[in-house]
Amino acid sequence: MTALRSLVFQVAFYVVTVIYVFAFLPLLLLPRRRHWKYAVLAWANTNSALLRLICGTRVEIQGRENIPDGPLLIASKHQSAWETMALLPLFSDPAFVLKRELIRIPLLGWHLTKARMIPVDRSGGMAALKAMTRFARGEVEAGRQVLIFPEGTRRPPGAPPDYKFGVAHLYGSLGVPCLPVALNSGLYWPRRALTKRAGTIRVDILPPIPPGLGRAAFMARLESDIETASARLLTAGLKELGDRAPKELAEQGLPPADGSSPLSTSVENS
Repeated sequence: MTALRSLVFQVAFYVVTVIYVFAFLPLLLLPRRRHWKYAVLAWANTNSALLRLICGTRVEIQGRENIPDGPLLIASKHQSAWETMALLPLFSDPAFVLKRELIRIPLLGWHLTKARMIPVDRSGGMAALKAMTRFARGEVEAGRQVLIFPEGTRRPPGAPPDYKFGVAHLYGSLGVPCLPVALNSGLYWPRRALTKRAGTIRVDILPPIPPGLGRAAFMARLESDIETASARLLTAGLKELGDRAPKELAEQGLPPADGSSPLSTSVENS
């Protein structure tokens, strides 16, 4: 039954996306905020509702009170395609940092450009980092929230952390608080897999990190905060799934009770 429901949702997801991409083309003529409200949020909310109705995958969000007003850097754990749509409605005007290839997709790229998402060339080195920072600074100055996945790509639940330098560079350059976000979405919507499991995806919005820390101190706190909370959410998810949990995680056993994990990032203080 899980396989059938997953297939039905996957078909529905792509059908909805294609329909919305074409149906919302006239909205490209509207001001960006209206395009955001009537196109981007409609797409995200529709697919989240379909996931719940077809697959029985619900969402539980803690820590909304930790979201400060005004411009912000958001650093989220990235385990699944789920957070690329489901985190959108949590913030008033987010600009996602995303791979440049998405902007080049016909029609879809037009909507992403209209929404002023922030493209980054992941193979572009320091020049790409500077371009991303310049774009992000403009969005922050406009009062928006910039969301980045600090590991750069999806990581399976329980994998060792692999935080990249880009998030520290943005934090030091933008001068705004950084909001860490932990989650366990990879248990229910695994990367590179059709499976969508019934259960509760849990998101924990953690207290913001104030601006002004050195890079090493910032990275240590960011990684510790996100990984500790994500390990706790992973434990809760594995308990909920029971014998439906991913086999490789079930064989490993539950993460440490304190959510500890070795920090993997070495960044010089500044």
